[in-house]
Amino acid sequence: MNFDAIVIGAGLAGLVTTAELADAGKKVLLLDQEPEASLGGQAWWSFGGLFLINSPEQRRMGIKDSRELAWQDWLGSAGFDREEDEDYWGKRWAEAYVEFAAGEKREWLSGMGVRFFPVVGWAERGGYTAEGHGNSVPRFHIVWGTGPGLVKPFEDRVRQAMKNGLVDYRPRHRVNELIKENGAIIGVRGDILVPSTAARGEASSREVISEFEFHSSAVVVTSGGIGGNHDLIRKNWPERLGKAPKMISGVPEHVDGRMLGITEKAGGRIVNRDRMWHYTEGIKNWDPIWPMHGIRILPGPSSLWLDAKGRRFPAPNFPGFDTLGTLDAIMKSGYDYSWFILTQKIIEKEFALSGSEQNPDLTGKSIKKVLARILPGPTAPVKAFMDKGEDFIIANSLVELVDGMNKLSGDNLLDFAEIERQVLARDREIENKFTKDLQITAMRGARNYLGDKLIRVASPHRILDPKMGPLIAVRLNIVSRKTLGGLQTDLSGRVLDASGNPVPGLYAAGEVSGFGGGGIHGYRSLEGTFVGGCLFTGRQAGRALAKELS
Repeated sequence: MNFDAIVIGAGLAGLVTTAELADAGKKVLLLDQEPEASLGGQAWWSFGGLFLINSPEQRRMGIKDSRELAWQDWLGSAGFDREEDEDYWGKRWAEAYVEFAAGEKREWLSGMGVRFFPVVGWAERGGYTAEGHGNSVPRFHIVWGTGPGLVKPFEDRVRQAMKNGLVDYRPRHRVNELIKENGAIIGVRGDILVPSTAARGEASSREVISEFEFHSSAVVVTSGGIGGNHDLIRKNWPERLGKAPKMISGVPEHVDGRMLGITEKAGGRIVNRDRMWHYTEGIKNWDPIWPMHGIRILPGPSSLWLDAKGRRFPAPNFPGFDTLGTLDAIMKSGYDYSWFILTQKIIEKEFALSGSEQNPDLTGKSIKKVLARILPGPTAPVKAFMDKGEDFIIANSLVELVDGMNKLSGDNLLDFAEIERQVLARDREIENKFTKDLQITAMRGARNYLGDKLIRVASPHRILDPKMGPLIAVRLNIVSRKTLGGLQTDLSGRVLDASGNPVPGLYAAGEVSGFGGGGIHGYRSLEGTFVGGCLFTGRQAGRALAKELS
């Protein structure tokens, strides 16, 4: 059977690439090692946040944004320092992505029926100078329907192409080799795995029942990153962050990074292996779907953040400000966990959980349920973690809280008097509308943004105010998530070799390509740029390959 292109990986990047090729009349073979239940990959599980610039949603919230401001923020966050080599194409992809996010991205998605929650979120707030890391303004646009709502239009396009005979989708096909002939990639070989009824995210059998070999004019690798492969994370862990920590998993086991090594063996170049994006506010899922299943808290800025020994992290290591900076601070503490101390009033307004399944109101597009978020009390998913999650402690006094924290960790590192001193010092700073405590200044500054004041940031108050209780402590684990480095690609998605030349017939898109060029984010993400990177790289690669095949 002849195909114009083979796409490896049926996540969002693979679906976008396949849809673009099929729209151009090309015949595509779409392969994935997982069952059909996992179509859409990690994007399906996502909160569905997208980075947009100067959007109607921003303007309605009184946010003044621009391409120039966004590019300033991107450069300050990325910290590109390998521009003559490993960062060369990543920076060019970043420029193109910022143009896309400020231009046709929203209109393109809107044309497929994608809609957005009206309140724009403010992720990665930075806390440095104007040219440092972080978003100067809120840019995190939540898709109405979260990850599934973003996957659906592309799945629909691919399924229509399947009906039209342009796409042949084959789950349970695991690629083991890219076939190379006269320097060009001409096909794939691999194993057919036993059929599986595993639900989305659950482990599926690796039993082999047969083999396959297919040929095509080009192969596009869209197989994702290494977030589920802790051995590979440890192997690539950067020395600058010390010893690799014990982590929980923000993605299923099948996010294994296999195709990176297979593509490298076929001549593709991997760059920026040491750049990763792991979250510092992870909690163990009380109802896990995959092994070591971790959920990330999306925190507002008010919780007091302490290391494992009960020492408050220095500015600007506040909740939601600088993921990589706080990861570095945690690693320097000598332990791989940390603590939030907060109140009932803070948790009910500031805690959200990442993931489509943790936000049934937004995922289910229920306006009634979304409006219920403004009612007293935490959301139902957060309340479930408070009641059933092993990382939560609830107490009526600080001494009882610290005792519970010591019992939970088993390390007995926390001294009540030391924690009480820090909490009291922080609480004294609340008495005035002005303060030298930068976290409190940031909390008050955040409430100048209407979206934060309405649904995201609690009114500043004393942690030990009994009217705001009970007190809550949360043990925070490091949770694996994204790969920022990957296969180096040019702006057409062509995979480059060690000499910087395209490997004929070989393309890549999505996380396996570092979301473009082998590292579009540099060292840090501004958030909303992961599923967005899958969209953009899949679109670019699909359209460029369709043109090349014409």
